[in-house]
Parts: sequence; C-alpha cells; structure tokens
Amino acid sequence: MENPFDDTYFMKKALQEAEIAFEKGEIPVGAVIVIEDRIIARAHNLTELLNDVTAHAEMQAITAAANFLGGKYLHNCTLYVTLEPCQMCAGALYWSQISKIVYGASDEERGCINLKTKLHPKTKMVGGVLQDEASQLLKRFFIEKRNLN
Repeated sequence: MENPFDDTYFMKKALQEAEIAFEKGEIPVGAVIVIEDRIIARAHNLTELLNDVTAHAEMQAITAAANFLGGKYLHNCTLYVTLEPCQMCAGALYWSQISKIVYGASDEERGCINLKTKLHPKTKMVGGVLQDEASQLLKRFFIEKRNLN
C-alpha cells in the first residue's frame, strides 16, 4: 500500500502555515518539520509580529524541532517550506544537519541556490512541490500589499 504521507501531503501542511502568516500580514511562508511521517514542528514567518528579521518560518521551525527532539541536530528530519530558503535559513539548516529540505516556490533573487549557499553534505534538497500554490499565495500577498499602499 502506498504511503499517504508523501511530500505533497506535508507541503499542504506547510501551505496551511503560510496561510496563517498571510492572515497576520506576514509574508506568507510556512514550514513544517517531519520525522518518521510525524510533524514535530509547525511555523510561519513572524518577522513583523516579533520585529525580528531572523524570525523566518524555517528559523522558527528549526528551534521548535530542536526543542522537541532535545538536541540541536535534526538528523532524519525533513523540512517542508513553501519558499526556497534564503541564505540565512540555509546556513542554519546547514548547522542543524537536517537530512532533507523540500520547498515549493523558487526564490530566484534571494534563494540559497542562486546565492550558492552550501548545505550540509548529507542534506538532500527537492524543489517545486506544490510550486504553483506557493507562488500564487505569495503573489496574492504582494498584490494586496501594493493595493493598500
């Protein structure tokens, strides 16, 4: 029998977090961290609410997962995030030694791929999972933001 807990399933959970960020007026990026098909951390951007440029969804998720696991390394964990991690988040993910990163939309300008940020050698990365949904949410956010100003 096929495992229902695939990358699409968990990316939908990350998109739910992104929707929460959207409702709060935050850039709609959401993340979940999974180990053995179990979500151990849920997070979304909180940079506006916390007045903290480091409060990206990935950073919040890394901290929550480390607290859950009782250690700083996220071995055997997968991060699902709706937008390709930035350089800062990729650096934190490097140090966490996370096993896998799955992202939705690419970030051509600020993403870790074009900026050539190194990930841990054991970290695998997969992109484009529910890319259209993630991209549409971001576009909707910025269109609404422009229309308010």
